Formats: sequence, C-alpha cells, structure tokens
Amino acid sequence: MPDNARLLLLDRDQAAALLRPDDVLAAVRESFLLHASGAGRIFPLVREALPAGVFGIKSGGVAEQDLLGMKAAGFWPGNRPLGADGHQATIILFDPATGRPQCLIDGNAVTTARTAAAGALGLLALARPDSETLCVFGTGVQGAAHVDYALRVMPGLKRVRYLTSDGRRDPQFEARFAQRCDIAPGADADAAVADSDIVITATPGRGPLFSAAAVRPGTHVNCVGSDTRGKRELPDGLLALARTWADDLAQARAIGELQWSPDTPAAELGALLARAAPARHGIAADAITIFDMTGIALQDLSVARMLHQRALANGTGTSIAWPW
Repeated sequence: MPDNARLLLLDRDQAAALLRPDDVLAAVRESFLLHASGAGRIFPLVREALPAGVFGIKSGGVAEQDLLGMKAAGFWPGNRPLGADGHQATIILFDPATGRPQCLIDGNAVTTARTAAAGALGLLALARPDSETLCVFGTGVQGAAHVDYALRVMPGLKRVRYLTSDGRRDPQFEARFAQRCDIAPGADADAAVADSDIVITATPGRGPLFSAAAVRPGTHVNCVGSDTRGKRELPDGLLALARTWADDLAQARAIGELQWSPDTPAAELGALLARAAPARHGIAADAITIFDMTGIALQDLSVARMLHQRALANGTGTSIAWPW
C-alpha cells in the first residue's frame, strides 16, 4: 500500500484569503447547473438538534469531476459569550476512487461566501434589474455578506435599510457599507419592507419578521435563515401570493420556508439559471418572487475544490503525512 499520501489542511485565515467574490460566484453558479443537470448529486441531509446546538452534515459529489466530499456544520449559540462564532463548519474533500481524504478546510468563511453568492445569483435571476432599495433583516455575518454581494451584482442599488433583533443601530454594519450606499436602520419592519424592491432575511429564524401585506408587488425576497425544522422568517400567506424557487425543493420543503406550506408550487433556481435567460424572464413585473435558500452540498464542494486547487498551486496550507 502507498505510504506517501498527504492531507492538506486549510485553516480559517488561509481559506478566507483564497476566497475571491467573482470566483465564488462562478463556482456556486456551476454547482446550481450541476444540480439541475443531474451531474451533481446531493446525498440525504443530516440535521439534528443537540443539547448545545444543532449539528448537520451535507454531502455529495460529481462523478465526472472526481469530486466527493462533505460539510459537517451547525450552530452553537453558547459560542458567542466566549467571543467565538456560533456557526461552525468543517469541509472534507475525498478521493472518490479510494475514499482517502485529500483536503480538510475550515468551512466558516466558505459557508458565508457561498451562501451570499447563491443569494446574489437569486437576485440576478429574480429581482427586478431596476431595483434601487434593499431591506435586510439581520446584521450578523450572513446579513453583512448578503448585502456585500447584493451591492456587487446589483449596481442600481442605492439605499439599504436594516433591522436588528433589538431595534438598536449597528454602527459597525453601517460603516462597512457607508461608502457604497445610503444605509440606515429601518424605523419599522413593515415600513422598511414596503419601501424596498429587495428583501433579505438573514436571522436565526425564530418567527415571521413582517406582515404579508407589507410586501409590494414586484418585490423579491431572499430567505436565508430558515434551514432547520421549526425555523421560519416569512409570514403566513406570503408563499401563496408569490412565485417561489429553491436551491433544492425536497430540502426546502423539509427545512426551509416551504416546510410551512409544502404543497406550494415551486421550482429550482438551477433550472432557471440553466436557461441563461434575462432577469425575471417570463415573470410578470408585479409578481412577488421568493428564493428559499437552504444551501446544498454542491455549493460547498465546488468552492472547496477551487480553494484546494488554488492552495496547491500557490503553496498555501499545511500538508501532513496521511499514510495508508
């Protein structure tokens, strides 16, 4: 048996340094197309409550690309008082021919970037191209990443209003985007939604954030926080008023917003992206659109493969002996 095998380790800072927004967007777009074509597989989801948090495993692969891997991730709220991120993720890439691990990556930065990139692709496909105003619920890691990517791909966005769980201003969040848009807290959730072309919900998903009546015709909503049984961010009745897309329908109906209305007609975003049609092609101008985002393994693996290849090319990371 060979005894010279190596395992590459990429820690938090090394992985973050290798992430470039345009490349992440391209990798995540590819993952949607692989899923839509059937070339990429996602395996059954593990998502379980623990005494200290929630633990999950997302896995899958692309046989034609020799890609196989998994992400073990979840949420541990007790980390925050310790000064650490409540979200924790670790990605492992395997050699599909032998099952040997090839690369282990701290998955937090990958998860943040790939989720925001997926949201940006949803905006490009479903939001009105002339959108100027955005409302975001949540100013944490995900909220900030989604606003960053939204401003990158929607150059017409001029105004951002944000809502925090305690209603307080978030000066650090404002400072991050002050040079790129008019940013300020929303005085009221319903008023902020009613005044927005795009709404992004990036919260822990403890309950509806606004009323269905506040959503104007033509608004697009990216739903980020509902990724576990029992979580929700949208109000009753909104799904029935909207046209809905998901990254994976079965998963969205199990743990996303669609869990609250699983019979709602919906489609998958990958099929829409595969058509390469202009934004909102075939969608009425006054239609409310929703992207129910639960995140799929192919997004993590496509980005992780990019990082692995880039790290090998420039010598980033720690290579350790991993003999058979």
